[in-house]
Amino acid sequence: MGPTPGHPLAGGAGQFGQPGRPLRLSPFLVGLTGGLGVLVAYALFLAVRNAGSVLVLVFIALFLAIGLHPAVVRLRSWGMPRGVAVAAVTLTLLAIITGAVYALVPPIVSQTGELIEQVPDYVTQLRRNGTVNDLIVQYDLAGRINSAATTENITRALGGVFGAAGFIFGTVFNIVTVIVLTIYFMATFDRLRDLGYGLVPATRRDRVRRIGDAILAKVGAYMVGALAIALLAGVSTFVFAIVVGLAYPFALAVVVAICDLIPQIGATIGAVVISLVGFAADVPTGIACAVFFLIYQQVENYLIYPRVMRRSVQVNDVAAIVAALLGVALFGVIGALVAIPAVAAIQLVLREVVLPRQQLR
Repeated sequence: MGPTPGHPLAGGAGQFGQPGRPLRLSPFLVGLTGGLGVLVAYALFLAVRNAGSVLVLVFIALFLAIGLHPAVVRLRSWGMPRGVAVAAVTLTLLAIITGAVYALVPPIVSQTGELIEQVPDYVTQLRRNGTVNDLIVQYDLAGRINSAATTENITRALGGVFGAAGFIFGTVFNIVTVIVLTIYFMATFDRLRDLGYGLVPATRRDRVRRIGDAILAKVGAYMVGALAIALLAGVSTFVFAIVVGLAYPFALAVVVAICDLIPQIGATIGAVVISLVGFAADVPTGIACAVFFLIYQQVENYLIYPRVMRRSVQVNDVAAIVAALLGVALFGVIGALVAIPAVAAIQLVLREVVLPRQQLR
């Protein structure tokens, strides 16, 4: 039986010659195609691994843009143009970051300077101690210090200093990059969202759009709830620090608020830091700090946090704790931040897609 009319082999040679028969799927061709697929997959893995730090910054910026998008929508509902609304949200975010830096940097610089100025007095007091002076003579500590002050060691120390300067510069660069990307994502949020929905087949696009918008709304609600809880923790710490007479109460409140943004473990980190500051002042103040944060964490963990998150993202308490622990174990602090919105999204997909499909089988 010959080729049917219209088939490439049915007519003449054509402009570029007679087409041949289709290639048969030989074992060699199958193996070659599979090998090329493995190589492409490995190349993609290497590309993702090498660009991991950049992808993390993009992910953080996208997460922040999704969380800040409800604020932009609210400002637009008040009649603001999109550009003005994005600028207002951006300036507010920059004001918060500037206030945090202004609250934290001066105390660190001043206390470090005071410590450096008091080092000679500490050395003098140690030399006046007979036991310490005997140890210096017995082990020739002065000679060891002089021998350690060689050109090679000084160069190595300077390298360490430059390494620290490079770390600081890299951190500042990453923060600026995240801020710029966040502004871009907020400004083009609707277009990026429509582009993502456009990749879905038209028959399923409406349903995917509804589910996707619900997931984005839950992420924004989680951000608002987390910021509200952190703000309450910071205000409470500020009032407590003023009552007990801790130095730099605003800076301590900023530290607690920033740490409280990390689910489950952040509040404990902030409590430990403030308690150490309290014990550095005197023992009764340190005990008061420990007792205050012990009580406040119980109130936050069992009253404030569950109610806020239940209203915002509607996530079960046990699921939230397990998700936060898994997020920390897998991706560190970033995993803890996105764990609860991820669980909310998974619950929504299970409830709206997976379970109804299972009921039809």
